[in-house]
Amino acid sequence: MTTPKPATPTLTLRKAADRGRTRLDWLDGAHSFSFGGYRDPRWMGFRGLRVLNDDRIAPGGGFGPHPHAEMEILTWVIRGALAHRDSTGNAGVIRAGEAQRMSAGTGIVHSERNASETEPVHLLQIWLLPEHRGIAPGYEQRAFDDVGSGLQRIADPEGRDGALRLHADASVHVARLAAGERLALPLAPGRHGWLQLVSGGLRTGDVMLAPGDGLAVSTAAVLEVDADETSQGLWFDLA
Repeated sequence: MTTPKPATPTLTLRKAADRGRTRLDWLDGAHSFSFGGYRDPRWMGFRGLRVLNDDRIAPGGGFGPHPHAEMEILTWVIRGALAHRDSTGNAGVIRAGEAQRMSAGTGIVHSERNASETEPVHLLQIWLLPEHRGIAPGYEQRAFDDVGSGLQRIADPEGRDGALRLHADASVHVARLAAGERLALPLAPGRHGWLQLVSGGLRTGDVMLAPGDGLAVSTAAVLEVDADETSQGLWFDLA
């Protein structure tokens, strides 16, 4: 019996330079998908991934109190520290290497500010469509130590391996590679992936990724990426 060849991945590259931008005196934000005043019908999200904002907030700057509902919001801090406060009484600071999951559910008001008056903060803010509407607002935060090369789960529906628990059909991993390493990013049949490069340089076939680039992946049992330098990204496994 002939073993069937793996399906050729369907890849769509989202270049960092093509993203929408919000520039204020305290904020430099890049939007992979339509957000706020940026609208592009070609980029309204990917599967259950609705918002992916790459934000740099100046010392002392931040978002004042504002409402959310019916969304799973994941924050990954890359550098610096982000102070937060919400209407359920939760307050604290998210530092580099930490992730926060906020379930907006039936409605929540929160604020986010740079926790430092001297250093900027760099973060990814991610919105995922929930599996069910009307859940109670909730909050969870955890530090994820750098465990070296490979995939480290930071969020999924079951909270496996110490991950945050998402009310969404999605799993989120940190992907870390040293220069010259190859990493296999698996996808089960019918699943889709999004790779967001935070730092370094990755390639798969003749597709090259630089920091800020995103790659939508469909029709793949596994996506293999090679690192040209020490690299970090987020890998989303989506329905």
